[in-house]
Amino acid sequence: MLNTTRNLAAALMLSGAMLVATASAQESQTIGLAVANLQADFFNQIKQSVEREAEKQGVEVITVDAAGDSATQVSQIQDLITRDVDAIIYIPAGATAASVPVEAAKTAGIPVVAVDRNPPDAPADTFIATDSVAAAKELGEFVCEKSGGTGRLAVIQGQIGTTPQIDRDEGFAAAMADCPGIEEVARQASNMWMQDEGFNIAQAMIQRDPEITIFWGQADALALGAAQAAAVGNLSDVIVVGFDGDVAGLEAVKSGTLTATMTQQTQLMGRLALESALKLAKGESVEAEQLQPATLTTQENVEPFIAEHP
Repeated sequence: MLNTTRNLAAALMLSGAMLVATASAQESQTIGLAVANLQADFFNQIKQSVEREAEKQGVEVITVDAAGDSATQVSQIQDLITRDVDAIIYIPAGATAASVPVEAAKTAGIPVVAVDRNPPDAPADTFIATDSVAAAKELGEFVCEKSGGTGRLAVIQGQIGTTPQIDRDEGFAAAMADCPGIEEVARQASNMWMQDEGFNIAQAMIQRDPEITIFWGQADALALGAAQAAAVGNLSDVIVVGFDGDVAGLEAVKSGTLTATMTQQTQLMGRLALESALKLAKGESVEAEQLQPATLTTQENVEPFIAEHP
């Protein structure tokens, strides 16, 4: 009788352990993270934030890097769908074919969190980004004040058709509409938001118009390229502003190479992206749009952002 009782107790313990293990396996979740281009510090920071938070919560993250190529990203997300991830965090590699991954994921019943860029014709279940319209307007107002309301402006745009390019154009243009003494004399788009593009575009602009006094690079990398071209072209007292608050951009603001940037909350956005992905995977509701403020950053307030990125 004693042995029978012991055997029953052991069986119950084993059964309980199996139930716990099964429940744990059912609760464990896998999130796909499709990044536009890990060469960009902005995307790297979001990746690191997502993965750091996921590790704390015991969530598996499968990260894929499109290296700036939309076709590659479509294939990568199809692979994530095949692997039956619970949700996908999606940073589109460009405007071309950006809607395809969202449509494919939704067809498979997998929720999508878009970060930084949201396909307008196939929006994700939630969109997390900086309020680039408001931030770029604030930056433009700073430029107007800093320049005394006069100058010759050259604009180096980001990748045409992407959410940040469209919104940053809109916000900065709104500020310039209230600053008629600044004349836009040059405008050209980049293909990949890269520093070498910024340099080449700015150098060509300077050759056509050596009287440029303001460069607005719609990403820190583009602004850094413009600052480099201005130095090579011996332009003095040029205002150069960027957007992102990348590590290199912040260091350039500290040194005076850039006049200002808008620091985005990349760490917060990464945490929000994972939190939203997990909620959607559980069938919970999430706001369709989660826009975050950015901070105008100059030499006066750059140090805390270099010490710890928000």
